[in-house]
Amino acid sequence: MANKRTSSNGSAAAQAPAHRGANQVAMVFDLNKCIGCQTCSVACKTLWTRDEGTDYQWWMTVNTLPGRGCPMDWEQMGGGYRNGVPQEGVLPTRDEFGGGWDFNYDEVFYQGKGNTVHLQPVGKKPTWGPNWDEDQGAGEYPNAYYFYMPRLCNHCTHPACVEACPRGAMYKRPQDGIVLRDEDHCRGLQFCAEACPYKKIYFNYVKKVSQHCILCFPRLEQGVAPACARQCPGRLVFVGYLNDVERPIHKLVYEWEVALPLHPEYGTEPNIFYVPPLSPYRLKEDGSLDTETPRIPPEYLERLFGPRVHRAMATLQGELAKVRSGGKSELLDTLIVYRWHTLFEPFTRDPVEVGGPQTVVTG
Repeated sequence: MANKRTSSNGSAAAQAPAHRGANQVAMVFDLNKCIGCQTCSVACKTLWTRDEGTDYQWWMTVNTLPGRGCPMDWEQMGGGYRNGVPQEGVLPTRDEFGGGWDFNYDEVFYQGKGNTVHLQPVGKKPTWGPNWDEDQGAGEYPNAYYFYMPRLCNHCTHPACVEACPRGAMYKRPQDGIVLRDEDHCRGLQFCAEACPYKKIYFNYVKKVSQHCILCFPRLEQGVAPACARQCPGRLVFVGYLNDVERPIHKLVYEWEVALPLHPEYGTEPNIFYVPPLSPYRLKEDGSLDTETPRIPPEYLERLFGPRVHRAMATLQGELAKVRSGGKSELLDTLIVYRWHTLFEPFTRDPVEVGGPQTVVTG
């Protein structure tokens, strides 16, 4: 059990739930620093999903919000729990995930048609993909808004996928809380994908097994941070043990309470957390600043992160005001990340030093 602390607003800070493992690995994404560059997505893709049947699989995706996400409209597909009772889920289709297309590279680059044809998918015309509605967002000029949302398997404390698997192929490792599957036992029934409310489980149509993010556990076992976090140029991804009271993740989640799970109402208790996005002031009709009305509607953020988001936003804004008036803020210093090592402690080892399964895909 974590030690009780005092939160930034003076109240008793939340404690790590007793049912969470003592060494649960977690991540925190600061959405105020994500620029949607897709470096995390490409790092994951390069390392883990180059095998047969994984062409359309993007275990890490970065989508624009507000948006329909990937798979398309995943938030409407059910799954998870309500008051501890499993909820019926929908299995996403291959087209709802999209991706994995072949392109007419030869025609464009090698057949002398570069001035008359353009690069496009070959075969069936795609209708959706991993980042289909990029930068569309919502709102009207001059007060349009959007932000980026990195998503991967949440390695939940109560993973609905594990409970749904009739083969016992999925399990949650006791030493670090990572959710994995034994592909030798998986029969591709896909009950896990139906049960997952975040729809981050893919199906390998060649191997006939389901697959999902493994949180780069071979890297973690060697003291190396996951590829998505390590390659991020924005210093926005924290990796560490949730119950380590001296490290940033515990402070952001339980002491300052500014890092929140996505859709906590799904009942699986995710171990991936997000610092919600601030936004610029709105503009009034006369072009002056509207300092009272947030550009990103608070009710939209509440739909994503639950009612606790209002206190989190108030804390962030209060710390900003403190610094602007000449004060200091440990919270903001933590989020700025002056030393990159603080993002990943204790997983700060250079992957080049380790080699092996940390830098190449194994069969």
